[in-house]
Amino acid sequence: MKKTLPALFLAAACICGPSVHAENPVPAWHAPVASAAQQELRFQNGDVTLSGTLYLPEGKAKVPAVVLTHAAAAPTREYALYDHLVRALPAAGMAVLVYDRRGSGKSGGKAGEGFDVLADDAVAGARALAANPRIDARRIGYWGLSQGGWLAVLAANRSPGTAFAISVSAPVVTPDVQMNFAVANLLSVRGHDAAAVRAALDARHAVDDFTMGRAARDAAAAKLQAVENQPWFDLAFIPRADELPAEPRSSTWYKQMTHDPLVEVAKLKVPVLFLFGADDPWIPVADTVQRLQQLAPRQPRMSWRVIPNANHRMAHPLRENMDFDVEHLQREAPDSLDYMAALVAWLGRTAGLK
Repeated sequence: MKKTLPALFLAAACICGPSVHAENPVPAWHAPVASAAQQELRFQNGDVTLSGTLYLPEGKAKVPAVVLTHAAAAPTREYALYDHLVRALPAAGMAVLVYDRRGSGKSGGKAGEGFDVLADDAVAGARALAANPRIDARRIGYWGLSQGGWLAVLAANRSPGTAFAISVSAPVVTPDVQMNFAVANLLSVRGHDAAAVRAALDARHAVDDFTMGRAARDAAAAKLQAVENQPWFDLAFIPRADELPAEPRSSTWYKQMTHDPLVEVAKLKVPVLFLFGADDPWIPVADTVQRLQQLAPRQPRMSWRVIPNANHRMAHPLRENMDFDVEHLQREAPDSLDYMAALVAWLGRTAGLK
């Protein structure tokens, strides 16, 4: 299903200003600021070697740390999405590990693995941090945006001793529900009418039913063939009929559809923060908040906040067009001050930032 968007599409993004990887001229009046030491870090999950960069605060004291889990559309450490954390957190006294997802960048393994495998990669990163003499092993947690938010929660459940989890723009509905919500909004934003939205969702439901074993391949193929020439087809993130797998359970989409994020949230034993953009067209924020409210009596260490005027990337675009062009995703990043304030304040209380 090469046209199926990885569940929970994560339009990635950078903090306001240029990437930390860019070189900027230094004016004569420049004053020194706290800097972060960088260490290349390679670690193992089974027979797969993953490669990343560890950003450490100045000094010799032990510090808390956060492992960044990947947005679906931001698989490597160079994506601007991660720069705001690399900029802000070491200066506040927290180490940051950002690594290349398996099958991407300098990391080994193959792309397209299920969420359990990706979460275990993050857990392996946390183990590597715990062995570092600068890291306080009792204060290591996970941060992720969109699909990465699901992975942050999953990694926390699979990692004894985790201190916290932060999930940004990740709903607590299943991936198929999230993607149907996103596709309906995407077609509307791009100017397609209600009939087109209904037809796209009907085709998506047919693919989902086939993927989960509720319908035959021929039935799904017939639905797809009927709409393959529609102008909105490439916006629906579904395969063409001849691209349907013979065995859907081997597909990445099957691995993702079987993940229920609310089940994982209910299992958490550590503090968790959920942050959502009030103007996020990619995920059903209102439904997600309602589900969290229902769960709250059984999860007293859970917090959430809806950030005003923010979209999926915790940014304030002049006009939301749900752009998912690769070059756009590589350079876009959070620029919401409300998001950063909420994040750092919560980490200060939870992880003991200075």
